[in-house]
Amino acid sequence: MQRLWSAFVKLALLAVLGGALLIAFAVLVADRQLPSLDSLTAFRKTPDYVELRQFPPALREAVVAIEDDRFYLHDGVDYVGVMRAGIANLSDDLSQGASTITMQVARNFFLSRQKTYTRKLYEVLMAYRIERALTKDEILEIYLNKIYLGQGAYGFDEAAQTYFGKPVAQLTLAECAMLAGLPKAPSANNPVVNPRRARQRQTYILLRMMELGRISRAQYDAALLEPLRLR
Repeated sequence: MQRLWSAFVKLALLAVLGGALLIAFAVLVADRQLPSLDSLTAFRKTPDYVELRQFPPALREAVVAIEDDRFYLHDGVDYVGVMRAGIANLSDDLSQGASTITMQVARNFFLSRQKTYTRKLYEVLMAYRIERALTKDEILEIYLNKIYLGQGAYGFDEAAQTYFGKPVAQLTLAECAMLAGLPKAPSANNPVVNPRRARQRQTYILLRMMELGRISRAQYDAALLEPLRLR
């Protein structure tokens, strides 16, 4: 019996080692097939590109709070956030997703939205590559310029004009929170198509910002009372 158990343990160890080697080989092959980051560099030089300092701090805080509150702590993939989001999303579809801001940049520039393990592996590897090449602020800046926000608007500057008829720098806290709710579901959270849902999402983001210490209780209360004035 002891010899049988010993043989089983050896087989299990060999299986684990073989699986690890297979995964390592797959990662190596995938890494060699990744595209260059030239398109990111080119995008940052386009005429309508908005620098990070031109976005209001409230907008930057709102986006990070709801999309990736550990953005400045992880190295592209937030495993803590993945586990937390998985648990939270079982009961609350308003919570943040598992993809980091860096992973979303990788997906939007280089990958399809096809839900496969291969695509997810490429997304993770591209996120690590982007993190090595750019600063956190540069990554966030690209995200704020690129993400689709509904009504044909790409980037928060264009969305500010589309939804509120004003430059992004003039957005109020309430408006920032409203727009920050769009990346996860631009159609479902759209204030034009579904104002009730958009307001619900906005309230959640403002609460999240207060919980993280990004805004005070007074700012939270004032933003909730601000009427929605769409373009």
